[in-house]
Amino acid sequence: MIKNLVIVESPAKAKTIEGYLGKDFIVKSSFGHVRDLPKDNNAIDIQNGFKPTYVVSPDKKEVIAQLKKLAKEAETVWLASDEDREGEAISWHLSEALNLNEAKTRRIVFREITKNAILNAIENPRSIDTNLVNAQQARRVLDRLVGFELSPVLWKKIKTGLSAGRVQSVAVRVVVEREREIERHKAVSAYKVVAQFDAGGKRMEAELNTRFKTQAEAEDFLKRCIGASYSIESLEKKPTKRSPAPPFTTSTLQQEASRKLSFSVAQTMTVAQRLYEAGKISYMRTDSVNLSQDAINAAAAEISRSFGENYVKTRQYKTKSKSAQEAHESIRPTDFAAIQVSSDRNEQRLYDLIRKRAIASQMADAEIEKTTATINISGQPEKLVATGEVIRFEGFLKVYTESTDDDDAADDDVKGMLPPLTEGQALNLQRLQATERFSRPAPRYTEASLVKKLEEMGIGRPSTYAPTISTIQKRGYVEKDNREGKERAYNVLTLENGQISTQKKTEMAGAEKAKLFPTDIAMVVTDFLVSHFESVIDYSFTARVEEEFDEIAAGKKQWDKMLDNFYSSFHQTIETSANVERSTVSGARELGVDPVSGMKVIAKLGRFGPYVQLGEEVEGTDAKPVYASLRKGTFIESITLEQALELFKLPRVVGEFEGKDMKAAIGRFGPYIQHNSKFYSLPKDLDPLLVTEPEAITLIEAKRKADAEKMIKTFPENPEVTVLNGRFGPYICVGKKNVKIPKGQEPSELTLQQCLELAEATPDKPARGGFKKKAAPAADATAAKKTAAKKPAAKKATGTKGTTTKKAAPKKKAE
Repeated sequence: MIKNLVIVESPAKAKTIEGYLGKDFIVKSSFGHVRDLPKDNNAIDIQNGFKPTYVVSPDKKEVIAQLKKLAKEAETVWLASDEDREGEAISWHLSEALNLNEAKTRRIVFREITKNAILNAIENPRSIDTNLVNAQQARRVLDRLVGFELSPVLWKKIKTGLSAGRVQSVAVRVVVEREREIERHKAVSAYKVVAQFDAGGKRMEAELNTRFKTQAEAEDFLKRCIGASYSIESLEKKPTKRSPAPPFTTSTLQQEASRKLSFSVAQTMTVAQRLYEAGKISYMRTDSVNLSQDAINAAAAEISRSFGENYVKTRQYKTKSKSAQEAHESIRPTDFAAIQVSSDRNEQRLYDLIRKRAIASQMADAEIEKTTATINISGQPEKLVATGEVIRFEGFLKVYTESTDDDDAADDDVKGMLPPLTEGQALNLQRLQATERFSRPAPRYTEASLVKKLEEMGIGRPSTYAPTISTIQKRGYVEKDNREGKERAYNVLTLENGQISTQKKTEMAGAEKAKLFPTDIAMVVTDFLVSHFESVIDYSFTARVEEEFDEIAAGKKQWDKMLDNFYSSFHQTIETSANVERSTVSGARELGVDPVSGMKVIAKLGRFGPYVQLGEEVEGTDAKPVYASLRKGTFIESITLEQALELFKLPRVVGEFEGKDMKAAIGRFGPYIQHNSKFYSLPKDLDPLLVTEPEAITLIEAKRKADAEKMIKTFPENPEVTVLNGRFGPYICVGKKNVKIPKGQEPSELTLQQCLELAEATPDKPARGGFKKKAAPAADATAAKKTAAKKPAAKKATGTKGTTTKKAAPKKKAE
């Protein structure tokens, strides 16, 4: 007989908790959600209060069978999933799926996986919070209704396989609108004037308090300064204080990990999850900046021990968001004294970030003295200004400084000191320089800054940020990419030794690193949704829906009534959209006429992405249009006729190598060289329209060399097995399975038999959720084969450039 069965979400958490509880407790994992809506039209009974039908996920049937057996034997079952809505729903689904007896079932929650927190939770159990469960159900049902009804509309009107979602489509819209804002931006230049002085043997810089719109104005100013004298007109010293940022919430952790560690949003959450499950940090999905009194006391003790009592200043922060749950805590270490917690580099780096931020939040303000020197130019009305700062007391800056998304933002912590100055002091001008600077558009979003924007708009919650960012990229609406800047000329005017000189310099403008770029399909879909489903992707509406979920969670609103209010108008819009002509939403544009052939040039969206078309099919003739893929960063809505005509120059023969032509072209995955039926991707610095024969040959030879070095051993009797050199060292590849080579084993000496034995001993990667999906029973497999045999062969259709492509089978309705 089992005395106590504790069910948690993850096996890692189960292992940690089991170490804290005695022999009377068995801890098992549900591996996340165990039930979900089936992928068919019968999932939601709209006519009966949007009643959902849940089914046990196929990969969780074995888990449920095991847990059901243990639950029957246990005296008490403790449901210990996470404290948020998702966690509450998991506990409810477990209770339903396992047919748990309410009398012997307890719900426990904790914000951190420590012995004290676990034992305290056991001593203070509660029942399942149905309001939290209903809020999660409302979100799940509403999102299913939107996806299930809206996605097929996109298939019919734009392109098969597209998906739409209440939050994901709004996120895409934000990225699209920012891209168009950038496209509309016209750079305006102005001249920034900086003076360099010798102040008592020390160098000092000062900036003019105005900017000149034209080169003539800047030059006129420099002329007026020839022979002028410079002196300190006034000195102002002002003591200021800087306070630390609050501890991390989910979104601020994602933003700071992106800035400081270059982590993606998904990577941050994965690493944080591991730290949480190992008992090193508190729960990582939170929108509260609150700290418990115990945590504040622990932080204060560690600060006092490490830096001294004068560095301690305890604070309790209040979250600005009205939807934040203040009863929850911010993300913090479970033990403030613990410094080294993991041998994994990324785990340790993220932990350091979390610990330093939490400790800094309870430290004294930094005391800074800011000095502003106003410099007089004899005979001129303009003034020069020099600023500097001295840190009188480091306070929290001894531990942590918050980063910013604005690369050019002035960092108040590192402005530097000014040399000793006095009012009336004469300064010796070394150089006065006017540099042309250009206005910049709003920056493209990073993953983290998009999360910040969505949070500011009230869209999404801590548990949805990472999945949303991942989804819009997986669906092909948004690409995370680096883009090279374009060379831009600018002028520099310099006054030195009484002479003015002018130089023309160049800079790379608009370079982007790890930014989010919308695809053409994102633009077409966003325009369609804005035109016909404005309410669904309206920013304020989406934020209002989130507030309604919060009201359901608080027991202030009934979830079925909330869904009914939404669905009635939404469904009517879906039915109305059936009358929209497909041709009006394809995004196609007629660019003009080719001056050589006289044929029309059209930009379109195709099965494999955006392309341009020269000419049209004429019935009864052999006339066939010519197609060319758009280059990365070019959009259907903005491509010009000239740019399109350049694309038709591809494919082009670059030269000859080993008696065969080398062709440059642009394909589905970017520019490439084709030679002897093989394809070689062109790097970013090589243009397919300009690449030369020697460059193409070098590229081919380099790829061959890399491939040769990668291949350690092959087996002619079984081509499926190879021994390769990888990024992390040698490994065995058997079909699609990668196999680790044991230590001490020489890769080049492996036999085919040894490779196969190692592959057999290596388990397949488990399906998401922790359990490997079982193969279908033999009878089902046989039936499936018979069904497949009866199906007619897929029709073939002629694709772009006359290539033959299989017609895609109809897809299931998206969620």
